[in-house]
Amino acid sequence: MTKVMLDYTKSILERVSFDPALFYKELQKAIKTLLPHEMVQLKEWLYRFTNEKPELKPCLLVINS
Repeated sequence: MTKVMLDYTKSILERVSFDPALFYKELQKAIKTLLPHEMVQLKEWLYRFTNEKPELKPCLLVINS
């Protein structure tokens, strides 16, 4: 079940990546929902995903706090 939630979160973040404010909002929801080991996987994915989208990099500050 946990893989499903992580995959769902990734798909939502991909869909809203056109808007940094919306991306940030969805990322905050994911942080509240996902388990710690899922957050590790999400962080890895986020660093790869935002590598090509510099406008989203400031949103990563929320996962480091």
